Amino acid sequence: MTIGASVSATVRRPARWADRIGRGLMALDAVATLGAFANGLVIMASVSDDRVITEAWRTFAYIVFAGLWAVLAVAPRRQWGLWELLLLQKGAITVYSFAMWDMPDAPMTAFVDLTLTVTTLVAYVLCRGWYAWRTSAPELASGVRPIGSAG
Repeated sequence: MTIGASVSATVRRPARWADRIGRGLMALDAVATLGAFANGLVIMASVSDDRVITEAWRTFAYIVFAGLWAVLAVAPRRQWGLWELLLLQKGAITVYSFAMWDMPDAPMTAFVDLTLTVTTLVAYVLCRGWYAWRTSAPELASGVRPIGSAG
């Protein structure tokens, strides 16, 4: 019985190198998004009154996205649905930006969000993000599950 549990836990954990790369990509996305937040503050200070609330909403959303990527960098297999939610949103805005290519900012948005979609998808595979749906066992930031955990 102990052997089966040990094999199950081993199969669920990604290779250490893959986990590190995936977590690194999520940390990189978080930091890059904080850069977008800083740029958003500059934009907020310079837009007309009829655009300031929209730009503020967009700018403060960068903090949320940076936080989501940071959470995934720390505990990639503990966040049910978070990977998929990020992939859905980033994928949707990427497709929309390509469809609206002739609009202002569409090419830049398409490039940036395609990059974020790809890095998130690669990290999802490397970190085995889908395993969040399979376990409720705690996971430390090091990627190691405590002894005696169920998964």
